[in-house]
Amino acid sequence: MAHNLSQCRFLVQKAVAAGAKALFLPEASDYIAPSASETVSLAQPTSTSPFVAGLQSSAKEYNLPINVGIHEPAKDGKKVKNTLIWIDDQGEIKQRYRKLHLFDVDIPGGPVLKESNSVEKGMKIVEPFETALGSVGMLICFDLRFPEPSLSLRRQGAHIITYPSAFTVPTGIAHWSTLLRARAIETQSYVIAAAQVGSHNEKRTSYGHSMIVSPWGDVVAELGGEKKVEPEIAVADIDLGRMEKIRKEMPLLRRTDVYPEI
Repeated sequence: MAHNLSQCRFLVQKAVAAGAKALFLPEASDYIAPSASETVSLAQPTSTSPFVAGLQSSAKEYNLPINVGIHEPAKDGKKVKNTLIWIDDQGEIKQRYRKLHLFDVDIPGGPVLKESNSVEKGMKIVEPFETALGSVGMLICFDLRFPEPSLSLRRQGAHIITYPSAFTVPTGIAHWSTLLRARAIETQSYVIAAAQVGSHNEKRTSYGHSMIVSPWGDVVAELGGEKKVEPEIAVADIDLGRMEKIRKEMPLLRRTDVYPEI
């Protein structure tokens, strides 16, 4: 975790140098363990986590909000919570979202991953909140495959929807870009997807390709799929004027008289 914190702090400095108004980091930025038991044993409450404390300190030092995926212990001590927190520019944790949809898959010729073995599922969609960039709605990784939460966030006023992720390579090649663009187009919102990249251990490798997508579905910034010596950031302008123009010129009027409102 100390190494990961060092990498994240380096990205804070890069973001500040680039003039960014916020930094979005991937899912599970604190660690990705090789087993369910290690995932649980490494989790710490945000109040005592050196990783979280380090990012809170950096956020305050540089007046830079940070959105970061972490692990928290579940109450029973047998699982963790896959959590996304928003640290404001004073270093305070202001928002917390816990992943709704857990990644339980068995890919022929690929990894067998059962997130539910070690992760407690979240139970609610967190209302979008105001930031210097606009109204942000938070989702995580496998939530990307379900349009309902993002549509709910849009209905509640989101301008930006986050999908910090650690996608597998096979599913990333097949679906990552398509799903991100679809969520952006159907919500007419910016999508920001900070992604883990490269090998974590002998069992896990992540696809990478961090991406920012416009409300029109344009990929306005993207990183690669290879781990570099130094971690990278992608930077893009969030143009709320363009977003409003798209929403005005192509209104998506839902037929809630025919199907339920989400």
